[in-house]
Amino acid sequence: MPAKIPPVSVIAYTATSALGVGKAAMLEAVRQGRCGLRPNDFTHQPLPTWIGRVAGLEDLQLPDALAPWDCRNHRLAWLGLTADGFSAAVGAARARHGAARIAVVLGTSTSSIGATEEAYRALDADGRFSADRRNPRVHTPHSLSAFVQQALGLRGPCLTISTACSSSAKAFASAERMLRLGLVDAAVVGGTDTLCGSVLFGFNALQLVSDEPCRPFDAARKGINLGEASGFALLERGPGELMLTGYGEASDAHHMSAPDPTGAGAERALDDALARAGIVAEQIQHISLHGTASAKNDEVEAALVARRFGADVHASSIKGATGHTLGAAGIVGAASSLLALETGWMPGTVGSERLDPACGPQIRLHAAHAAPRRAASHSLGFGGTNAVLVFERAA
Repeated sequence: MPAKIPPVSVIAYTATSALGVGKAAMLEAVRQGRCGLRPNDFTHQPLPTWIGRVAGLEDLQLPDALAPWDCRNHRLAWLGLTADGFSAAVGAARARHGAARIAVVLGTSTSSIGATEEAYRALDADGRFSADRRNPRVHTPHSLSAFVQQALGLRGPCLTISTACSSSAKAFASAERMLRLGLVDAAVVGGTDTLCGSVLFGFNALQLVSDEPCRPFDAARKGINLGEASGFALLERGPGELMLTGYGEASDAHHMSAPDPTGAGAERALDDALARAGIVAEQIQHISLHGTASAKNDEVEAALVARRFGADVHASSIKGATGHTLGAAGIVGAASSLLALETGWMPGTVGSERLDPACGPQIRLHAAHAAPRRAASHSLGFGGTNAVLVFERAA
């Protein structure tokens, strides 16, 4: 098992999703049990499903200096960076440490592929991208991290992680290692993913998309709803009010899309996260579950929670409110976990009414207010790439 790691302070964090812009919108939605899903109106041939769409991206304009980066994904990233005073917090860290000593480690599943789809739908007479769409900086999997680095005026290591749904959770793990090794003094982590045709039609081809609002862990769940989100956290070495104290990563090595039915990979990630935090499962009060509302994912995760945690832990999935935000799912789960530690409000599992009999008493349908000290965030990604994060509030 890995050794206990020194704590990492979460200096600032933010998340923007279909629930709204920033932490206040997420908190209000959690308290009200509000759902941000709506009937699908995305792409030129909308599928009969529901989506978690962020309002206003079509009308958002990037600052002139960032205009060459313009695309839906970067607009959503910019919306996230300017929420909750996050960019100002990074500016203060830049003044403390220097621009070259702050890393950018972001997760994304599709990056700006939506812009590439648009370019292919508007080929010129020679079958090439039209002149206004020949923008190599946008048509690359690394475009999100490069954009955020420029937007924040940073010059440190810049890394993109693309491991499906665990991408922006794994960003925390990579950043912790950089900090512990002294490679950097601070790190911007998180991720952004926007809706696009490749994702909507791809998941539909796998028969995973529901034609009604998703219901994580519900006995009658029919599949996932896709969403979009952007979230970030600023990390520095040492203890603080909110801290990352553990993480675990593992691969099922089982199937291209289906999870290992035994949950072995997810459990290994959980064990490693607890070991790095120096705690046992009984010391966790809240779990942000991956909980996509797909039949197999929920079944495996519910079984893991039932066998490893006591009945008093409050476990829930926020995806019934936001949709599955793909590469940004990890940061949305992390942000909801941090918000629970900061405010005491732990989300319910919105949209679900009758839990699958396979679920234990840990999975809660309704939000609750308490004083959680520690929270875990699960990201059990497509293809069996798993990450678990442990966060802690100072005593």
